Amino acid sequence: MRPLLLLFIALPVLEMWVLIAVGSEIGALPTIGLVILTAVAGLTLLRRQGISTLLRAQEKMRSGNIPAKEMVEGIFLAVGGVLLLTPGFITDFFGFICLIPGLRNLLLGFILRHISVVPPQDFTQSPQQKRGDDIIEGEYSRDEKRTAEAKHSVEDKRPKP
Repeated sequence: MRPLLLLFIALPVLEMWVLIAVGSEIGALPTIGLVILTAVAGLTLLRRQGISTLLRAQEKMRSGNIPAKEMVEGIFLAVGGVLLLTPGFITDFFGFICLIPGLRNLLLGFILRHISVVPPQDFTQSPQQKRGDDIIEGEYSRDEKRTAEAKHSVEDKRPKP
């Protein structure tokens, strides 16, 4: 938890420092232009990569396979898109790492080696029904008189207009 807190405190400070340093070297308007340019370029790359990832995931699902790699790629693309929309050069750098296919595939390979994908289970029966030892049998009937009394007591408590 502490590394994330440190990241959320340190990253904006570093971003401001880099933006001020770049702005003092090339000027304010060119710095703003670069931030906008990286956002537009990143969103264009995100759109292309996102569509191709979506198509590959649909193809895998049609063939009956689990699109595990495509799901993780989708997460990377979403994180990369958010980082590219955040103003600053450091977040843009990490956003482009998430969007560039070669670098993303290296990171995905590392992550997928450490994650196991479990196929979906049959959820038509609860675990109790599968075991068969926790089943309680009984009968059910509705008492119409009690139902009517409960309905009238609820109506009596409603605020009048």
